[in-house]
Amino acid sequence: MVIKTFTSLCIALLAALAFGTSAQAQDLTGKVTRTPTGYLMVLRNGDDVLAHIEKLAQVEQIQSASIFGIGFMREATFGFYDFSKKVFNPKTFKDVEMANLTGSIAWKEGKPSIHAHGIVTDGTFIGAGGHFLGMTVGTGSCEITVILHPQRLERFVDPAIGANVLGLYPGAK
Repeated sequence: MVIKTFTSLCIALLAALAFGTSAQAQDLTGKVTRTPTGYLMVLRNGDDVLAHIEKLAQVEQIQSASIFGIGFMREATFGFYDFSKKVFNPKTFKDVEMANLTGSIAWKEGKPSIHAHGIVTDGTFIGAGGHFLGMTVGTGSCEITVILHPQRLERFVDPAIGANVLGLYPGAK
């Protein structure tokens, strides 16, 4: 019994090491096509939207981009930033239409940094919106358009407000 449990733990640990972060584990095969202005990504049931965008930025070495999207979400989590505590207060909505996702891709500390806001609606057509912390595609699909920008943009923490902001030129602080 102890050996079986130890073996299971070792397999789980090796799998975690092999895949790394959730963004690294996202498979882009058959989900992305190049367009004249960037990329079109179509995600399906169970796909982690932000992790797929992050993976695309890593794989394609996207310097910076604007992103737009629509689709059906099994789950969408928004956060409202509490500047006094320097944390997001999250709220999750289930089985909603993502009426809009608007955001950007930049870099921070050598990793893609996705900043996205949006609106979701439920079956009563009541909407909720804000800063996306997470999104999982539900039945149907999610379409994300990525429009490339020529220069690499970086995010940095603005000490005056204690939050990430986008620098419009390299080294902007």
